[in-house]
Amino acid sequence: MRHLLTSTALMFWAGAALAQDAALLLGTERYETLGRLSRGTEIIEAADELRGLGFEVFALPNGRAGSTAEIARDWLERVPEANRLVVALSGRFATDGARSWFLTAEAEGPGLLNPGAAALPVEGVLRALAEAPGRSLLLIAVEPDGSNSFDPWVGEGLGALEIPQGVTVLTGSPRAVARFMQGPLAEPRGDLSVAIREAEDLEAQGYLPRARIFMPERPETPTAATPEADPAAEAALWRGTVALGTIEAYRDYLARYPRGANAEAAEAAIAEIIAEPDRDARLAEEAIGLSRDQRRDIQRSLSLLDFNTRGIDGIFGPGTRQAISNWQQQNGFSQTSYLTPEQISRIDAQAARRAAELEAEAERQREQAARADRSFWDETGARGDEPGLRAYLDRYPDGLFAETAADRLALIEEEKRRAAQAEDRAAWDRAREADTIEAYRDYQRAYPEGSFKEEAEAKIAALRQKVAQSDARAAAEQVERDLGLNALTARLVEQRLDAQGLEPGEVDGSFDEATRRAIRRYQRAREIEATGYLDEATVVRLLADSVTDIVNP
Repeated sequence: MRHLLTSTALMFWAGAALAQDAALLLGTERYETLGRLSRGTEIIEAADELRGLGFEVFALPNGRAGSTAEIARDWLERVPEANRLVVALSGRFATDGARSWFLTAEAEGPGLLNPGAAALPVEGVLRALAEAPGRSLLLIAVEPDGSNSFDPWVGEGLGALEIPQGVTVLTGSPRAVARFMQGPLAEPRGDLSVAIREAEDLEAQGYLPRARIFMPERPETPTAATPEADPAAEAALWRGTVALGTIEAYRDYLARYPRGANAEAAEAAIAEIIAEPDRDARLAEEAIGLSRDQRRDIQRSLSLLDFNTRGIDGIFGPGTRQAISNWQQQNGFSQTSYLTPEQISRIDAQAARRAAELEAEAERQREQAARADRSFWDETGARGDEPGLRAYLDRYPDGLFAETAADRLALIEEEKRRAAQAEDRAAWDRAREADTIEAYRDYQRAYPEGSFKEEAEAKIAALRQKVAQSDARAAAEQVERDLGLNALTARLVEQRLDAQGLEPGEVDGSFDEATRRAIRRYQRAREIEATGYLDEATVVRLLADSVTDIVNP
């Protein structure tokens, strides 16, 4: 169900003839494993009010995954031709903070990587509603009781929403949402903006104009057409009007047919055009027909140029639009937040140049670091004595000669073990087996001048550092998990590291200690925090101009 609203299903051509308004109402009260939710289906009672206002309503109470998918697909088929769109979701939701899912009746606890077959992505619904900017409304009835925590990263509730332009989102309790739908929302020609401001028990986000007539008059009983009316001529004029899509064209239609079948749609179109100052720029960008991969490339290029798009996912949400506006300002273009072919080409060229500059600087720093590494090795570890080897590893734990130093220290320790007295050796073996700070201190207290004195000090220092770094490592691990990299991308990362001579180990898509060491070396050379784990900055730099699918949708 995560792909119930797929990207293919959401790609509709603008300009289709306007038809009946469409509403999707999904309410769940009786959950099979997650417990009952009071008033979860109360929003369904608004179906008759919406039908009375001319909506085609798709309503389903307590739907399971199959029936929910079917009715959602039926609603999606109406989206390209609908004038107004209303969606109401009432029930339990799951979120990982960035994404949110509506859970159907048989849903069990979803996980971070697999929300399960009974989860409807709220982001998919928002994409569909974006097809009617200024004329779409999403109502979310959610009242988590806090009793469900599905895994360490996914809990019950609603996360932050990336709301497309022109979409209004109202959130509240099931009772508050149902009351709003049966009252202010159902008021013909009522000012929706005023109703939203007066609804103290609802939270409003997204498109919130000062004034907005959302609902039409209630349809009247059709009367016979006057002899002068020519439905075919009116329909032909309307098709041409929609094709032109200008204020003048819609006004010409209204002048000819002030009470025509599409008069209300023409008025709404005029209001929408006036309310969107950058409409021409938006339509010009849409005409380019950017694929999701091409959008990812643009986001990656902007990130490389230090314009934060808040993710590389192929979706141009508020973060990407702000990044585009900032780039346009810096490069002398009008700040529309929409791109032209010329601007896309310029961003690509600038990113290619920046990538080359960064790589050249990284190579210079790598060579400088390598010279310093070798010089320090010559003065310490190259002499082969234990103090020198330990001094080298303290300075360069992931250095060019780290493996050599570790191997030689292991041989020295083994030689000491053979030469040590039996009791000293046994005490050291016990300390090694426990491998704790206290165990090594016990050894030092028992044998202050023992054969393994230096080893004990080194082990204590290493364990202290490990404890100190544990929180930072956990945070870095979470950042890497959040990227959602697949096995193919992991292998590409290893191949890139290997091509630069950073020795990531076997290229198999599995990050072992050799891979982590290679990542740290790469990060240090590029002045990125050397955690050994991938973050967005590292991935953007590492795979610049070589990968077209960094973050999986």
